[in-house]
Amino acid sequence: MQRHKTVDEFMQANSEWAAELELLRKVLRDSEMEETVKWGIPTYTVNGKNVAGLGAFKSHVAVWFFQGSFLTDKHNKLINAQEGKTKGMRQWRFNNSGDIDPKMLAEYVEEAVANQKAGREIKVARNIEVVVPPELQQALDDDASLGKSFAGLTPGRQREYAAYIDDAKRATTKLSRLEKIRPMIESGVGLNDKYRNC
Repeated sequence: MQRHKTVDEFMQANSEWAAELELLRKVLRDSEMEETVKWGIPTYTVNGKNVAGLGAFKSHVAVWFFQGSFLTDKHNKLINAQEGKTKGMRQWRFNNSGDIDPKMLAEYVEEAVANQKAGREIKVARNIEVVVPPELQQALDDDASLGKSFAGLTPGRQREYAAYIDDAKRATTKLSRLEKIRPMIESGVGLNDKYRNC
């Protein structure tokens, strides 16, 4: 996914969804949230905390709510786009501008803002055991220097690398990913370090 520096850049890059994105953006901006860019996408915050974001894909655009699991969702619009991976985040998808009901979306936004102000959020679990997939473990066992470098990483970085290998479906993909991450592990950097503090 392309990482944009400004909201306008994001909008221009997704011009095929111009009408839909402008309508969604207006609803989000009409709230008390502050518009910013994080991870290259428009993100809306309250007191520096992420509340909502905009996304554009091939077949739809979406608004996601970072703590959407707390929303009552009385119109049954929200989905968990990454079942089993995200606990709090929920997404509302739109296929065209006719799918967008600004008044209904504003109700969801208002509730999300109220939830954030009330401090309702799912805390990220810390100290989760690192489960190293067999392919990565074999590489660490075969290369003592790599193993030492991996052991020196924080548990969070170790989990990122383990998940990156484990998420690959094909053996060839796992091996190509292993080759890609070797120099990163040896350098002591995390897989997603370049995205931190965006």
